[in-house]
Order: sequence, then C-alpha cells, then structure tokens
Amino acid sequence: MNWTEVTVRTTTLGADVVSDILLQAGATGTAIEDRAEIELQARQPGDWDMLDEDILLHMEQDVLVHAWFPQDDRLADTLALIRQLLAAAAGQKDGLDMGPLLVSTEGVRDEDWENNWKQYYKPFTVGHRLLVCPEWEQADAGGRIVLRMEPGMAFGTGTHETTFMCLEMAEQYVRAGDVVFDIGCGTGILGVAALLLGATSVLAVDRDPVAVDAAGINAALNGVQNRLDARQGDLLAGIDHSADVLFANIIAEVVAAMAGDAYAHIKPGGTLICSGIIRAKRAGVERALHDAGFAVLDVQEKGEWVAIAARRA
Repeated sequence: MNWTEVTVRTTTLGADVVSDILLQAGATGTAIEDRAEIELQARQPGDWDMLDEDILLHMEQDVLVHAWFPQDDRLADTLALIRQLLAAAAGQKDGLDMGPLLVSTEGVRDEDWENNWKQYYKPFTVGHRLLVCPEWEQADAGGRIVLRMEPGMAFGTGTHETTFMCLEMAEQYVRAGDVVFDIGCGTGILGVAALLLGATSVLAVDRDPVAVDAAGINAALNGVQNRLDARQGDLLAGIDHSADVLFANIIAEVVAAMAGDAYAHIKPGGTLICSGIIRAKRAGVERALHDAGFAVLDVQEKGEWVAIAARRA
C-alpha cells in the first residue's frame, strides 16, 4: 500500500489547531515545520549557534503541518473531512490567525513510510479486555488479551477511530464459537481480535494482496493462523457460506451498497459491524441497513467517524 502526505499551510498560532484536526481525521502523528521556531532556537546559546543558514533560506514562510494517510478507499472522505474541519476552524470568531489553510497532497513511497511510521505506534488498550501491542514493543498485559500486530504496508493498526470502534464492538458482539467474516480486512486486526475473543474461524478478504499477506502474518504472530483464512477477493463475491459476525470497515458508500449482500451472508440473529463512515453519511447508511432488513443495535461516534452494529432478523 502507498501513502499520501497531507500538508496544510498555516501559522505558528494555528499549527496546534491544524495538528489536532489532522489527528481527528485519523492521522497517527503529525510533523510541524515552523520557521519561527528555528529562528528562535538559532538565537539561543549552545549547539544551535552552529545552525546552517541554508536551512532558513530554504524554509517556507508559512508554517507547514504534515500528516500521513493510507491511499485506500477512505482517502477521499478523509480529505473532504479535513477541508471541512479546517473551514469550520477558520470560521470561528476568536481572533486566531490561521493563515491560508491550503491543503496539498503528495504520494509517499512504501519504503519511506516503512522507515518512519513505527515511532508513532505504541501499545494501547481497547475496551475492557484487549491490549494492542506492536510486534517490536513490550507491554504489561495487566490481565488483558494481547493482540500483537505487524502492520507492514497494510492499513489497520487499531489507532484509527474506525478500527478502534470496531475492536470495541468485537469485544461486545463476538461470542465463543462464532464464524466471522472480515471484509476489507487490511492487516487482519479485526479478524485476529475475533479469534482471540473466542471465535472459531475467520474468513479475511481484501482486494490488496499486501493486506492479505499482512493478515496472514498477524494471524501467525498471535498463534491463530490455522483458524484464519486470508484471501484476495472483492467484498463478498464468491463466498458461499454465512457468518455469525461480519465486519465491514470500509467506507459509507460501499457499506450501504453491500447491505443486502451482507444480510444474505449473515446467519439469522447474526451481527454486522460496519465503520469507515463519516458522520455526514451516517443517516444514509442506517437507511440502507434498514431497507436490507437489519435492525440497528448500537451506534458509536469517535471524532468525525461512526461505527454501527446491526442485527439480522
């Protein structure tokens, strides 16, 4: 998977606000380039006395805030959300000079992302039972179920609001012995979590072969590789059996479009857990689920994102 670097032009005063917006939209971390900060440090005694003046010559006058997002089906919604939140921040009448708030994007090679992103990924808890821990980190489980992850180039570390909410719902709705589908599986984090929570088997499907490989690797890291079938495919096409729980952490339009097919692939009384839905599209997804025959059980919101659990009659 490739990545997109999103850069927003702002001011020193606006940099923290912009950084918060990018994090709210799902960035794992941000980096701020501020000429004023460099100039201030250059005037302090110590190592900065030897500052190369060429650094300042080549720095922008605007403050630049950078963040990184995967180039997947969520990207268009994420960029729209960023622009919406920036416009709202600019419209607030608190006298804060936010600068131009121009947004630019640039593709980032896999190897560049691979060499830099891990510094932002640390162990964290989810719900009452799970501890998500990067494969290269150590953490005190504290009685929790440890879910070890090596995302590689696939999307889905658990830190994004959409994945985090799905993990919380997995803890609530996955039962011992369940058959689970993870559609658009990314790293396989939801499927692996389901197995650790007691599911019998998981079918993990993604169009991206990198994601399929990552799901297999993460299943092996957690000792559940014999119960997770990771395969390349297009949503539910070609699947001829049904699940107790179906995860669809994709985007609103796809969730809505596949609602009828999802209903047909879930056992009576089974649960659909879907996310990747921005707040503005929540109502449309709920209508599609209702029209397909689902009853909405639970709706969670985190930041600007929504996750929905719905039950098949």
